[in-house]
Amino acid sequence: MKKIVLTGIKPTGRLTLGNYIGVLKNLKNFQDEFEPYIFVADLHALTLPIEPEELNTNTKDIVAFYLASGLDMNKSHIFLQSMVSAHAELNAIMMNYLYMGELSRMTQFKQKSHLMNESAIGLGLFSYPVLMACDIILYDADIVPVGEDQVQHVELTRDLVRRFNSRYKTDILKEPKAVVNTTGKRIMSLSDPTKKMSKSDPKGDIYLKDDEKTIRKKIMSAVTDSGCEVKFDKENKPGISNLLTIYSALKNITVEEAEQEFKGCNYGTFKKAVADAVVNELIPFQQKYNEIINSNLVDEALNLGAEKAKVIANKKLQQVQRIIGLYETKK
Repeated sequence: MKKIVLTGIKPTGRLTLGNYIGVLKNLKNFQDEFEPYIFVADLHALTLPIEPEELNTNTKDIVAFYLASGLDMNKSHIFLQSMVSAHAELNAIMMNYLYMGELSRMTQFKQKSHLMNESAIGLGLFSYPVLMACDIILYDADIVPVGEDQVQHVELTRDLVRRFNSRYKTDILKEPKAVVNTTGKRIMSLSDPTKKMSKSDPKGDIYLKDDEKTIRKKIMSAVTDSGCEVKFDKENKPGISNLLTIYSALKNITVEEAEQEFKGCNYGTFKKAVADAVVNELIPFQQKYNEIINSNLVDEALNLGAEKAKVIANKKLQQVQRIIGLYETKK
Protein backbone atom coordinates (compact mmCIF):
# COMPACT_ATOMS: atom_id res chain seq x y z
CA MET A 1 0.00 0.00 0.00
CA LYS A 2 1.40 3.40 -1.00
CA LYS A 3 2.15 5.98 1.66
CA ILE A 4 0.09 9.16 1.65
CA VAL A 5 1.67 12.53 0.91
CA LEU A 6 -0.39 15.67 1.48
CA THR A 7 0.40 19.30 0.79
CA GLY A 8 -1.42 22.50 -0.10
CA ILE A 9 -0.86 26.09 -1.16
CA LYS A 10 -2.73 29.07 0.26
CA PRO A 11 -4.21 31.28 -2.50
CA THR A 12 -2.96 34.59 -1.14
CA GLY A 13 -0.77 36.74 -3.38
CA ARG A 14 0.81 35.82 -6.68
CA LEU A 15 2.97 32.69 -6.69
CA THR A 16 6.68 33.24 -7.22
CA LEU A 17 9.75 31.46 -8.48
CA GLY A 18 10.33 30.53 -4.84
CA ASN A 19 7.01 28.68 -4.77
CA TYR A 20 7.91 26.94 -8.02
CA ILE A 21 11.33 25.76 -6.86
CA GLY A 22 10.28 24.92 -3.32
CA VAL A 23 6.98 23.18 -4.11
CA LEU A 24 5.62 22.96 -7.65
CA LYS A 25 8.74 21.69 -9.40
CA ASN A 26 8.92 18.63 -7.17
CA LEU A 27 5.27 17.63 -6.79
CA LYS A 28 5.19 15.31 -9.79
CA ASN A 29 7.99 13.25 -8.23
CA PHE A 30 5.57 11.98 -5.59
CA GLN A 31 3.06 10.49 -8.03
CA ASP A 32 4.57 7.08 -8.62
CA GLU A 33 5.93 6.26 -5.17
CA PHE A 34 3.13 7.83 -3.09
CA GLU A 35 -0.59 8.56 -3.23
CA PRO A 36 -0.70 12.38 -3.26
CA TYR A 37 -3.50 14.56 -1.92
CA ILE A 38 -2.78 18.05 -3.25
CA PHE A 39 -5.16 20.84 -2.30
CA VAL A 40 -5.69 24.58 -2.36
CA ALA A 41 -5.99 25.92 1.19
CA ASP A 42 -8.71 28.43 0.37
CA LEU A 43 -10.22 28.41 3.87
CA HIS A 44 -6.81 29.30 5.30
CA ALA A 45 -6.73 32.28 2.94
CA LEU A 46 -9.61 33.84 4.90
CA THR A 47 -7.52 34.27 8.05
CA LEU A 48 -6.40 37.67 6.73
CA PRO A 49 -8.49 40.11 4.66
CA ILE A 50 -8.63 39.19 0.97
CA GLU A 51 -10.83 40.45 -1.87
CA PRO A 52 -13.28 37.86 -3.29
CA GLU A 53 -12.03 38.36 -6.86
CA GLU A 54 -8.41 37.85 -5.78
CA LEU A 55 -9.25 34.69 -3.84
CA ASN A 56 -11.20 33.30 -6.79
CA THR A 57 -8.50 34.07 -9.38
CA ASN A 58 -5.63 32.86 -7.21
CA THR A 59 -7.45 29.60 -6.48
CA LYS A 60 -7.96 28.78 -10.14
CA ASP A 61 -4.37 29.79 -10.93
CA ILE A 62 -2.94 27.43 -8.34
CA VAL A 63 -4.86 24.46 -9.72
CA ALA A 64 -3.64 25.34 -13.22
CA PHE A 65 -0.08 25.63 -11.86
CA TYR A 66 -0.44 22.20 -10.24
CA LEU A 67 -1.42 20.67 -13.56
CA ALA A 68 1.21 22.62 -15.52
CA SER A 69 3.89 21.34 -13.14
CA GLY A 70 3.16 17.78 -14.23
CA LEU A 71 0.54 16.56 -11.80
CA ASP A 72 -1.76 13.96 -13.35
CA MET A 73 -5.34 14.25 -12.07
CA ASN A 74 -5.63 10.45 -12.35
CA LYS A 75 -2.65 9.91 -10.06
CA SER A 76 -2.86 12.91 -7.73
CA HIS A 77 -6.07 13.93 -5.96
CA ILE A 78 -6.33 17.70 -6.52
CA PHE A 79 -9.10 19.53 -4.64
CA LEU A 80 -10.14 22.65 -2.76
CA GLN A 81 -10.23 22.62 1.02
CA SER A 82 -13.67 24.24 0.88
CA MET A 83 -15.04 21.46 -1.36
CA VAL A 84 -14.58 18.88 1.41
CA SER A 85 -16.76 19.87 4.37
CA ALA A 86 -15.05 17.34 6.65
CA HIS A 87 -12.16 19.80 7.04
CA ALA A 88 -14.41 22.36 8.76
CA GLU A 89 -16.37 19.72 10.67
CA LEU A 90 -13.28 18.05 12.11
CA ASN A 91 -11.86 21.49 12.92
CA ALA A 92 -14.89 22.12 15.17
CA ILE A 93 -13.99 18.98 17.11
CA MET A 94 -10.21 19.21 17.21
CA MET A 95 -10.06 22.81 18.44
CA ASN A 96 -11.00 21.32 21.82
CA TYR A 97 -7.83 19.22 21.96
CA LEU A 98 -5.25 21.93 21.32
CA TYR A 99 -4.62 24.58 23.94
CA MET A 100 -4.49 28.37 23.74
CA GLY A 101 -1.01 28.39 25.23
CA GLU A 102 0.25 26.11 22.46
CA LEU A 103 -1.38 28.16 19.71
CA SER A 104 -0.08 31.46 21.10
CA ARG A 105 3.49 30.13 20.90
CA MET A 106 3.29 29.47 17.18
CA THR A 107 5.97 31.60 15.49
CA GLN A 108 3.87 32.41 12.43
CA PHE A 109 1.00 33.72 14.58
CA LYS A 110 3.36 35.87 16.63
CA GLN A 111 4.96 37.32 13.50
CA LYS A 112 1.67 38.16 11.78
CA SER A 113 -0.23 39.36 14.84
CA HIS A 114 2.68 41.60 15.85
CA LEU A 115 1.96 43.74 12.78
CA MET A 116 -1.77 44.01 13.54
CA ASN A 117 -4.04 45.82 15.97
CA GLU A 118 -4.74 43.25 18.67
CA SER A 119 -8.47 44.04 18.63
CA ALA A 120 -8.58 43.25 14.89
CA ILE A 121 -6.90 39.82 14.95
CA GLY A 122 -9.36 37.21 13.71
CA LEU A 123 -9.85 33.95 15.57
CA GLY A 124 -9.01 32.09 12.36
CA LEU A 125 -5.45 33.43 12.38
CA PHE A 126 -4.98 32.26 15.97
CA SER A 127 -6.49 28.82 15.34
CA TYR A 128 -4.87 28.35 11.91
CA PRO A 129 -2.78 25.34 13.12
CA VAL A 130 -5.93 23.50 14.24
CA LEU A 131 -7.42 23.53 10.75
CA MET A 132 -4.02 22.64 9.29
CA ALA A 133 -3.86 19.65 11.63
CA CYS A 134 -7.30 18.57 10.42
CA ASP A 135 -6.16 18.89 6.80
CA ILE A 136 -3.40 16.40 7.58
CA ILE A 137 -5.08 13.83 9.82
CA LEU A 138 -8.19 13.46 7.64
CA TYR A 139 -6.11 11.61 5.04
CA ASP A 140 -3.77 9.63 7.33
CA ALA A 141 -0.92 11.58 5.76
CA ASP A 142 2.48 9.95 6.23
CA ILE A 143 4.49 12.79 4.70
CA VAL A 144 3.73 16.51 4.62
CA PRO A 145 6.08 18.59 2.42
CA VAL A 146 6.20 22.09 3.93
CA GLY A 147 8.29 25.23 4.06
CA GLU A 148 10.50 25.78 7.08
CA ASP A 149 7.92 28.15 8.58
CA GLN A 150 5.30 25.37 8.69
CA VAL A 151 7.37 22.64 10.38
CA GLN A 152 6.25 23.88 13.79
CA HIS A 153 2.61 23.39 12.78
CA VAL A 154 3.25 19.80 11.73
CA GLU A 155 4.95 19.15 15.06
CA LEU A 156 1.87 20.53 16.80
CA THR A 157 -0.22 18.13 14.70
CA ARG A 158 1.90 15.27 16.01
CA ASP A 159 1.24 16.47 19.56
CA LEU A 160 -2.49 16.56 18.82
CA VAL A 161 -2.44 13.03 17.40
CA ARG A 162 -0.66 11.64 20.45
CA ARG A 163 -2.97 13.50 22.84
CA PHE A 164 -6.16 12.38 21.08
CA ASN A 165 -5.07 8.76 20.70
CA SER A 166 -4.02 8.62 24.36
CA ARG A 167 -7.25 10.22 25.57
CA TYR A 168 -9.43 7.68 23.77
CA LYS A 169 -7.02 4.73 23.92
CA THR A 170 -6.96 4.37 20.15
CA ASP A 171 -4.54 4.57 17.24
CA ILE A 172 -7.07 6.04 14.82
CA LEU A 173 -5.01 9.17 14.08
CA LYS A 174 -1.65 8.82 12.32
CA GLU A 175 1.41 10.90 13.19
CA PRO A 176 2.65 12.75 10.10
CA LYS A 177 6.23 13.61 9.23
CA ALA A 178 7.20 17.04 7.92
CA VAL A 179 9.59 17.07 4.97
CA VAL A 180 11.39 20.24 3.87
CA ASN A 181 12.82 20.24 0.38
CA THR A 182 16.59 20.68 0.74
CA THR A 183 17.17 21.98 -2.79
CA GLY A 184 16.26 25.64 -3.10
CA LYS A 185 14.18 25.46 0.06
CA ARG A 186 14.66 29.16 0.73
CA ILE A 187 14.71 31.42 -2.32
CA MET A 188 15.39 35.01 -1.32
CA SER A 189 14.23 38.35 -2.72
CA LEU A 190 16.26 39.68 -5.64
CA SER A 191 16.05 43.21 -4.25
CA ASP A 192 16.92 42.22 -0.67
CA PRO A 193 18.61 38.81 -0.44
CA THR A 194 18.33 38.84 3.35
CA LYS A 195 14.54 38.41 3.03
CA LYS A 196 12.59 35.49 1.62
CA MET A 197 10.85 35.84 -1.76
CA SER A 198 7.35 36.33 -0.41
CA LYS A 199 4.73 37.31 -3.03
CA SER A 200 4.73 40.98 -2.00
CA ASP A 201 7.85 42.59 -3.48
CA PRO A 202 7.31 43.47 -7.18
CA LYS A 203 11.01 44.25 -7.71
CA GLY A 204 12.42 41.35 -5.75
CA ASP A 205 9.91 38.65 -6.66
CA ILE A 206 9.78 36.75 -9.94
CA TYR A 207 6.11 35.91 -10.40
CA LEU A 208 5.14 32.77 -12.27
CA LYS A 209 3.16 34.82 -14.79
CA ASP A 210 5.92 37.39 -15.47
CA ASP A 211 6.86 37.62 -19.15
CA GLU A 212 10.37 36.90 -20.40
CA LYS A 213 11.41 40.56 -20.60
CA THR A 214 10.34 41.19 -17.01
CA ILE A 215 12.09 38.06 -15.74
CA ARG A 216 15.38 38.99 -17.40
CA LYS A 217 15.18 42.59 -16.18
CA LYS A 218 14.59 41.53 -12.57
CA ILE A 219 17.49 39.08 -12.58
CA MET A 220 19.92 41.43 -14.29
CA SER A 221 18.92 44.10 -11.71
CA ALA A 222 19.29 41.71 -8.76
CA VAL A 223 21.31 43.02 -5.83
CA THR A 224 24.74 41.38 -5.76
CA ASP A 225 27.78 42.05 -3.61
CA SER A 226 31.17 43.71 -3.64
CA GLY A 227 33.92 41.81 -5.41
CA CYS A 228 33.59 39.77 -8.57
CA GLU A 229 33.85 36.11 -7.52
CA VAL A 230 30.84 33.85 -8.06
CA LYS A 231 30.95 32.02 -4.76
CA PHE A 232 28.37 30.68 -2.32
CA ASP A 233 28.74 32.59 0.93
CA LYS A 234 25.38 33.47 2.52
CA GLU A 235 26.90 35.78 5.12
CA ASN A 236 29.21 37.85 2.93
CA LYS A 237 27.67 37.31 -0.52
CA PRO A 238 23.92 36.79 0.02
CA GLY A 239 22.94 38.09 -3.44
CA ILE A 240 25.27 35.81 -5.37
CA SER A 241 24.45 32.91 -3.03
CA ASN A 242 20.75 33.36 -3.78
CA LEU A 243 21.32 33.36 -7.54
CA LEU A 244 23.50 30.25 -7.22
CA THR A 245 20.70 28.55 -5.29
CA ILE A 246 18.18 29.43 -8.01
CA TYR A 247 20.48 28.26 -10.81
CA SER A 248 21.45 24.97 -9.15
CA ALA A 249 17.82 24.16 -8.26
CA LEU A 250 16.60 24.72 -11.82
CA LYS A 251 19.53 22.83 -13.35
CA ASN A 252 19.23 19.97 -10.83
CA ILE A 253 22.87 20.27 -9.81
CA THR A 254 24.58 21.06 -6.52
CA VAL A 255 25.60 24.58 -5.55
CA GLU A 256 29.22 23.39 -5.62
CA GLU A 257 28.81 22.27 -9.23
CA ALA A 258 27.29 25.64 -10.09
CA GLU A 259 30.24 27.42 -8.46
CA GLN A 260 32.66 25.43 -10.58
CA GLU A 261 30.68 26.21 -13.72
CA PHE A 262 31.09 29.95 -13.17
CA LYS A 263 34.61 29.96 -11.82
CA GLY A 264 36.37 33.00 -13.31
CA CYS A 265 33.14 34.50 -14.73
CA ASN A 266 32.04 38.05 -13.99
CA TYR A 267 28.70 38.90 -12.44
CA GLY A 268 27.14 39.98 -15.74
CA THR A 269 27.86 36.65 -17.42
CA PHE A 270 26.63 34.78 -14.37
CA LYS A 271 23.37 36.74 -14.15
CA LYS A 272 22.66 36.19 -17.83
CA ALA A 273 23.07 32.42 -17.32
CA VAL A 274 20.71 32.53 -14.34
CA ALA A 275 18.17 34.49 -16.39
CA ASP A 276 18.45 31.92 -19.20
CA ALA A 277 17.85 29.08 -16.74
CA VAL A 278 14.77 30.77 -15.27
CA VAL A 279 13.33 31.66 -18.68
CA ASN A 280 13.97 28.17 -20.07
CA GLU A 281 12.04 26.73 -17.13
CA LEU A 282 9.19 29.20 -16.74
CA ILE A 283 8.25 29.98 -20.36
CA PRO A 284 7.29 26.36 -21.22
CA PHE A 285 5.58 26.18 -17.82
CA GLN A 286 3.57 29.30 -18.67
CA GLN A 287 2.58 27.84 -22.04
CA LYS A 288 1.15 24.77 -20.30
CA TYR A 289 -0.58 27.03 -17.76
CA ASN A 290 -2.23 29.07 -20.52
CA GLU A 291 -3.51 25.94 -22.26
CA ILE A 292 -4.97 24.66 -18.99
CA ILE A 293 -6.50 27.94 -17.80
CA ASN A 294 -8.32 28.31 -21.12
CA SER A 295 -9.77 24.79 -20.98
CA ASN A 296 -12.08 22.89 -18.63
CA LEU A 297 -9.21 20.98 -17.02
CA VAL A 298 -9.23 22.97 -13.77
CA ASP A 299 -12.85 22.08 -12.99
CA GLU A 300 -12.39 18.50 -14.20
CA ALA A 301 -9.40 18.00 -11.90
CA LEU A 302 -11.15 19.59 -8.90
CA ASN A 303 -14.36 17.60 -9.28
CA LEU A 304 -12.47 14.34 -9.70
CA GLY A 305 -10.13 15.06 -6.79
CA ALA A 306 -12.86 16.24 -4.44
CA GLU A 307 -14.89 13.10 -5.11
CA LYS A 308 -12.01 10.92 -3.91
CA ALA A 309 -11.06 13.27 -1.04
CA LYS A 310 -14.62 13.35 0.31
CA VAL A 311 -14.77 9.56 0.60
CA ILE A 312 -11.52 9.35 2.57
CA ALA A 313 -12.11 12.46 4.70
CA ASN A 314 -15.72 11.61 5.59
CA LYS A 315 -14.69 8.12 6.68
CA LYS A 316 -12.08 9.53 9.05
CA LEU A 317 -14.49 12.17 10.36
CA GLN A 318 -17.12 9.51 11.11
CA GLN A 319 -14.54 7.39 12.96
CA VAL A 320 -13.59 10.35 15.12
CA GLN A 321 -17.23 11.26 15.79
CA ARG A 322 -17.95 7.69 16.87
CA ILE A 323 -14.91 7.47 19.15
CA ILE A 324 -15.65 10.70 21.03
CA GLY A 325 -19.26 9.65 21.57
CA LEU A 326 -21.30 11.81 19.22
CA TYR A 327 -24.68 10.17 18.77
CA GLU A 328 -25.25 8.33 15.51
CA THR A 329 -28.80 7.55 14.38
CA LYS A 330 -29.67 4.18 12.89
CA LYS A 331 -30.28 4.27 9.14
